[in-house]
Amino acid sequence: MSLRQFEYALAVAEAGSVTAAAELLHVAQPSMSQQIRNLERELGVTLFARTPAGLVPTVVGRAFLREAQVAVSAARRARATARGGAEELVGELVVAAQMGFGTRQLPVVLSALRRRFPRLEVTVFEEPSSAELERLCRQGVLDLALMAACERGPADAQHLGYEEFVVVLSAGHRLLASERVELCELEGESWVRFDRDSALDGVLTGVLRDNKLTPTTAARVSQTATAVRWAAHGLGATLVPASAVPRGDKHLARPVFPAVSQPVVAVVRRDAGPAEAALLELLRAQSWYPPPQSWVTPPSATNSVPTA
Repeated sequence: MSLRQFEYALAVAEAGSVTAAAELLHVAQPSMSQQIRNLERELGVTLFARTPAGLVPTVVGRAFLREAQVAVSAARRARATARGGAEELVGELVVAAQMGFGTRQLPVVLSALRRRFPRLEVTVFEEPSSAELERLCRQGVLDLALMAACERGPADAQHLGYEEFVVVLSAGHRLLASERVELCELEGESWVRFDRDSALDGVLTGVLRDNKLTPTTAARVSQTATAVRWAAHGLGATLVPASAVPRGDKHLARPVFPAVSQPVVAVVRRDAGPAEAALLELLRAQSWYPPPQSWVTPPSATNSVPTA
């Protein structure tokens, strides 16, 4: 087995076909097909199943690909360490952001990082599940993860600030007349929710429970933009980080009372280098929401800070 075969298998899983993967890596399609067959023959397993939607990893293929990603990421970091210094960083930085968190800050930070180190390649993806982010951190796949803090989160997490949550309502909704929506006024509303294992749905579940609201689910979605769009069209209310609301929909968003917030942390891999340190420094310099107790709210109210 070779690292090149690992990279080919990962590309096929991402692209869904050998032809598309070959184009992605700028290699000949027959050569890639042969390398995947050789890999499967050496392993004695079938890594991909052919479906109408394209090539899909088998159960054993998914397990193999998780470990292959660890190996490829480690090799890329080793090459970057050997080839570059802190003054001119090269190589790849793999960053994962928990869906909905750092939506405003992360693009600004990554742009600044690329300007500082133009030869540094940054790969970013969103992941809704806290458990999956923590697993990827433990396996060394990620260089940095931006995520919501939770009770069983990594002990070495770096606190950045808070995300304020807002409710998004449909155009013409009666509660848009107020600058802030009291949570008790949302009784009877249907909700556009998120995948059950996501941090965002964990926040909403806690809010509904703590405020004794009926958890009527109109739909479940995987992306904040979809939730906002469906709420705007009247399918139901949704609760998302304020920074995740697109500019064109901000007039449909309102802060809630009692205030809902979530602490945001960055988790950096244990043997972090200068690229990760620079990214963390830039994230800390960004403007985040202040701690809940510093917000101006009526003295009789308490803030709700549910955990993911």
